[in-house]
Amino acid sequence: MLAQARSSPDFISYLAYLFSTQQSPPEIGLSESDFNTVRFSAGINLKNVIKSSYASIPPEKLSDIKSRVLTTLQDQSAQIRGFAGTIITEIVQQGGLLHWPEVLPNLVSYVGNDSGQVSVEAQEGAMSALAKVCEDNKKLLDRDFQGQRPMNMVVPRLLSFARHSNVRIQVFALRTLSAFVPQKPEILMSNIESYVATLFSLANERSPELRRSVCQTIVQLVDTRPDVLHPHLDALVNYILAQQQNDEEVELALDAAEFWLSVGEQDQLKSMLGPYLTRIIPVLLSGMVYSEEDIERLSGNQDDADQQDREEDIKPQFAKQKAARGTTSTIANGANGHPTPIPPEIDEPLSDGEIAESDEDDGDGDPEDSWNLRKCSAAALDVFATVYHQPVFEIILPYLKENLAHQEWPKREAAVLALGAVADGCMEVVQPHLPELVPFLITTLNDGEPIVRQITCWCLGRYSEWGARLQSAAEKSQFFEPMMEGLLKRMLDRTKRVQEAAASAFASLEEKSGTVLTPYLEPILRQFSQCFAQYKDRNMYILYDCVQMLAAAVGHELARPNLQQLLMPALIGRWNEINDQSREMITLLECLGYVAAAYSDQFSQFAPSICARCIKIIYENLQAYIAAVNNPALDQPDKEFLGTSLDLLSAIIQAIDPVKSQQILSSSQPPFFDLLAFCLEDSDAGVRQSSYALLGDCAINIYPSMRPYLPRLAPLMIKQLDLDMIKDEDSENGFDVLNNACWACGELGEKALADLSSYIEDLYQGLSTIVKTEGVPETVEECAAMSLGRLGIGCSEQLAPHLADFAEPFLSTMSKVVATQEKGSAFLGFNKVIERNPRAMESCLGDYFAAITSFPKREMSTPAFREVKLSFSQVISGYRELIPDFSAFLSQLNPTVVQKLQIGTPLARVLTGLADGVSKRFGDASTQSRR
Repeated sequence: MLAQARSSPDFISYLAYLFSTQQSPPEIGLSESDFNTVRFSAGINLKNVIKSSYASIPPEKLSDIKSRVLTTLQDQSAQIRGFAGTIITEIVQQGGLLHWPEVLPNLVSYVGNDSGQVSVEAQEGAMSALAKVCEDNKKLLDRDFQGQRPMNMVVPRLLSFARHSNVRIQVFALRTLSAFVPQKPEILMSNIESYVATLFSLANERSPELRRSVCQTIVQLVDTRPDVLHPHLDALVNYILAQQQNDEEVELALDAAEFWLSVGEQDQLKSMLGPYLTRIIPVLLSGMVYSEEDIERLSGNQDDADQQDREEDIKPQFAKQKAARGTTSTIANGANGHPTPIPPEIDEPLSDGEIAESDEDDGDGDPEDSWNLRKCSAAALDVFATVYHQPVFEIILPYLKENLAHQEWPKREAAVLALGAVADGCMEVVQPHLPELVPFLITTLNDGEPIVRQITCWCLGRYSEWGARLQSAAEKSQFFEPMMEGLLKRMLDRTKRVQEAAASAFASLEEKSGTVLTPYLEPILRQFSQCFAQYKDRNMYILYDCVQMLAAAVGHELARPNLQQLLMPALIGRWNEINDQSREMITLLECLGYVAAAYSDQFSQFAPSICARCIKIIYENLQAYIAAVNNPALDQPDKEFLGTSLDLLSAIIQAIDPVKSQQILSSSQPPFFDLLAFCLEDSDAGVRQSSYALLGDCAINIYPSMRPYLPRLAPLMIKQLDLDMIKDEDSENGFDVLNNACWACGELGEKALADLSSYIEDLYQGLSTIVKTEGVPETVEECAAMSLGRLGIGCSEQLAPHLADFAEPFLSTMSKVVATQEKGSAFLGFNKVIERNPRAMESCLGDYFAAITSFPKREMSTPAFREVKLSFSQVISGYRELIPDFSAFLSQLNPTVVQKLQIGTPLARVLTGLADGVSKRFGDASTQSRR
């Protein structure tokens, strides 16, 4: 029936009528509450129609909608008024301010009650709508429209509304102004003193929401205009401390505490807080103690290790950010031993009875996972420790002595938290105390309260680097080994949150210890194996992190047969137990990639079945995507499964013998490279980034298997090199994809050689455009330049006519790249192009010689650089023959370059000492250096 109604041309008018009608028609017989629910549903449908079909709405109907929605701002229901603002925002978003130029003046007039006849409810509704329009159109408001800038009209009125008699209007006005601050509009910056004066005048209002807005705005100004706060620093410190100690208004206290985090990142202000430390630090320490409500919630044994996790306990795990190929202090864990969440955005204030537009499950989360005053205070203490070091530790030392062994567990717990919070900033000052503190903390791992054991794990993880760096066997036996054993023991605690904190801390210890862990691998893996047998779903994620961190730390040492027998049965057991759609599969795939890298070719015994399943996951994910495109009723598949499967295949191809990789992939069904081709043009940037990394790894390791598919793969790579493929709203991810595409192109250039000749013109155009275009990230530009040079290894003849066009930007970009084998191979290809067209270098020959001398002698003396060294010698020899007075030419170069090129210096012997059989003339067939 609804679908039939939507087909009616009057459907949208009916929705607007229903939404704007305040009284329920008598014949319907609905209560006011039920009718408002119907109206709200009508409003949602109205907004959706506007969003999806704005261009097809007849002008007369759109005009009627605008009029009705503005009228609805006077509705008695706060929820309806609020959604009227949402609809107004959607209309502006779809049509732009130019198509509704009167909306801002109308809203401002309503809020200001310019007619003297606007109700308080209508003023609030208009202010809510004005706030939404301004927040969603910040940049648009600051543009010129026919010589006028809407921001110039809005800001002065908002400043006046901040002094309105209605608190809700004041709050909306302050938050709207605060939203403008980061972009620094001229009208606001010219009124900044008035703005700050308004803030201070409202600072002590009774309304907590108003004071929250004041605190939030002050934090914004710290980030953007610290200069205007500098003269008021003393008053600011006093005010923030007072608000932070408001026990009755927890959210207000949190907003105030965030001031210290912002100041800690602001060079102009952070160094000026030294005189206030003795007042600030005790307040932070007080804020780190659990509240009475939290104490009641957390007290008790909480022996839950055998209980299955609820579905809502298992948070979605996000794959780590992918590292780009070819590229060269805060508290890491939260105050409860878990990753600290990003502070949430501030929602607009709600009236009594108003329903927040939020996820229904928001209340089901664990309070320990949310950002709160306790975590913010700990993070702020970390900031001050990082800035001021010793003075901070001297202030907290008496507190630690008093509370580390306190009879009340909340006091003990907060003291351990404080000790961990200052670890990074005060390490040098704390270090003399660690021989006493570390044994105490190891003992505290056995505290009767799980929450104390939990924070102690986190704290030990923060100081694990000190233990890892101990040199003598006696010190390691006294401190490091008990620290490690204590954390391993807690990984099998009877409380799951302690297990999680211990595993997280042990992962931190692994990262900081590196190969120091090699002698202890067997007991570590025995404990991991027990954890795999006992952990429930949630803690499996951090256990995988422990395994991959260990693999990264000790490398091939992990591949010893006895250690494989401990680790692989546990991993393969989980591999066989979980299904392809489990979120755990994503983390397991990533973990196996690290293990494969550590095992090297010894991973080949596991590779066939693992590769087969990865290919199956990729195929099914692509099939599900195609089905969802053809049938909108179906859910889109999670592309993270696709990306991590591609990443694991990359890791395996790099790890095992290429012959084995070719055998495994050549028999895959569907054909592996057909699937890879689909992935290379996937709509998801993360998938394409992984795909081009895999493409490059295939070029390096299994090019013979890849060669038949080059006609399909090369055009896709060329398409990805187009800068127009990068969307402005997703430029960071787009450039990550582009970087990997450039890198893969370079690897193909070195392996495919003349096989790329059919595509070289398009590849050249793509790569050279990237190198020459301003605004391209430096890493991407460098990767493109190196790949352009490497194409010359097999296609120098096709690139030679373009040399004059790309030589100068190539040399300029390469001057910023450190000497690596990839840089050497780039110059090897570039030299081959020069040999084909030496006169094209006339305008930048000096830069070329400077580039030669930039290669360090040590690298040029190694076998890896032998071929490029001979190539440089050959080119220099050729120019000696080509340039009539070579000595006169050298005299025009930079003296340092000349000195390095002159015969007799050590570098000159490396670069200009000609090998037997190397021709001294350009164009001689014998000059082609062979791989």
